[in-house]
Amino acid sequence: MSQANVETFKRGIEAYNRGDIEAAVAVHHPDVEWRPAIQVILGGEAVVYRGHDGVREFLQDTDEAFSEARIELREIRDLGDRLIAEGRWLVRGRESGAETEASLNFLVDFEHGKLSRAVTFLDRNEALEAAGLRD
Repeated sequence: MSQANVETFKRGIEAYNRGDIEAAVAVHHPDVEWRPAIQVILGGEAVVYRGHDGVREFLQDTDEAFSEARIELREIRDLGDRLIAEGRWLVRGRESGAETEASLNFLVDFEHGKLSRAVTFLDRNEALEAAGLRD
């Protein structure tokens, strides 16, 4: 089942990268808890999004802030009903046109083949620590 979870996660990232909100929502459990680090990058406070409507809200907020946004994954570590992934987030500001790149690390739990909890970290070591791993 864990390889299926990795593929589900990849499908979600691919949907995000092409701007397909409903396909991205479809890989999430209806009761998902999503804790993105992106608001911190933007100078805001950490926010928790819940459920499919929360995922839609997060993706729409991102779309409003950026004319381009994509995630490039470098590594995915399969941990069974959980995975940790390392990558980078590349965006272009909608108003400024400025390009920004940030390290983005995911810790994702799965329930019934869907993302049930997702937390992103700007620091790889924080993500590893949250997963109970070391470099």
